[in-house]
Amino acid sequence: MTHRILLRAGHVLSMDPVVGDLPRGDVLIEDGRIAAVDREIGADAEVLDMTGRIVIPGFVDTHRHTWEASIRNVAPDATLDDYFVDILDTFAPLYTPDDVYAANLAGALECLNAGITTLVDWSHINNTPEHPDAAIRALTESGIRAQYAYGSANTSLADYWFESKIAIPGDDVRRIRTEYFSSDAEDALLTLALATRGPGFCVNDVVTAEWALARELGIPITVHVAMGRLAGRFGMVKQLHDLGLLGPDTTYVHCCYFSEEEWRLVADSGGTVSIAPQVETQMGHGWPPVMKAIEHGLRPSLSIDVVTTVPGDMFTQIRAAFGAERARVNAASWQADVPVPDTMLTARQMLEIATRNGAHVAGLEGRTGSLTPGKRADVVAIDATALNVAPVHDAAAAVALSADVSNVETVIVDGVVRKRDGRLTADVARALRLVEESRDRLLAAKEARA
Repeated sequence: MTHRILLRAGHVLSMDPVVGDLPRGDVLIEDGRIAAVDREIGADAEVLDMTGRIVIPGFVDTHRHTWEASIRNVAPDATLDDYFVDILDTFAPLYTPDDVYAANLAGALECLNAGITTLVDWSHINNTPEHPDAAIRALTESGIRAQYAYGSANTSLADYWFESKIAIPGDDVRRIRTEYFSSDAEDALLTLALATRGPGFCVNDVVTAEWALARELGIPITVHVAMGRLAGRFGMVKQLHDLGLLGPDTTYVHCCYFSEEEWRLVADSGGTVSIAPQVETQMGHGWPPVMKAIEHGLRPSLSIDVVTTVPGDMFTQIRAAFGAERARVNAASWQADVPVPDTMLTARQMLEIATRNGAHVAGLEGRTGSLTPGKRADVVAIDATALNVAPVHDAAAAVALSADVSNVETVIVDGVVRKRDGRLTADVARALRLVEESRDRLLAAKEARA
């Protein structure tokens, strides 16, 4: 039997250039798919009144280490160098599969609560074969759309991040592929990727082995590059080019210290870019290169990265990128005594970057990222009657510059309501209990190890 939901009379920002914006419009969902977007739709359906709401596609977070939800805010003042020691060499070796499950469940629900309907889970916590199983189980139970990016273990900073000779275990990635991702059906909520460390962090034999593994399995690759004083000097993309490994299946995360040659190499190879602006400005990765990516013909996306140090919502990332990039360009224009360029970022662009571009980078633009008939129904409704949002003059600006997590009233993933009337439909109390128990266990283990 067909299941229909009709979102009625909302201010629809479809992020689809053909569908456009509807100041008063309806969205019809049938069996998890967007069936129609129009000014008025008649249908036998469950009706959700969207009066006074801004209806948008769900946000897409293209890079988050979700396993760190258990240790939220343990490194509020950390630099990137601090992070490697304080998190990867201190907490990561202590994680059990139960800790990964608790963090991924709470972290995925945090995403849904904030209107993030698609997540790239950059999971470099696979200390045993049971760790990825736990991470995937939690993502599945949360109901989020996710790309699970299988990463390395993290039991020793020296072993895994200093010219590492230890490759991600191919047999276990193949097992995960077979057990959880054997179907590439268009309506599958979870997909698989490989989270690699790349040149400089690994010896060339490991780099080539991991790229070959991903391509053998036909899964995308995601890698941190050109961040901070350390990786910024590696010339990682140039090294990948010299190894013959560049391709359209690779997402480059951060990219703050790319050379002009590396920007051209990424663009020419069809690669994609994920930028985590709050982390990058706060931890010393470098300026978030949103405009640099756009200038080279790329479609940058946004990501959260680590809740050990920054908030886990997309509103923060939109504003961090918007403010940082405009500040950088304004300062340069002032110094040169020239007008600011016409290409300055706009609030509307930021909303597109956080939705449609994110889906593009995650390889899911055919399924999500815009309210386009035929795509899967990943939809968010923002309460525009709240004091911090109303009155609305420009709906895109209202979302990008005024709204926050408290205004995320309705969240739908694949046609299933995951947040209704401002409350998640999941067992939030259980998730909180598990992640707090994980926090306590990890702190006790850290104390015992000291």
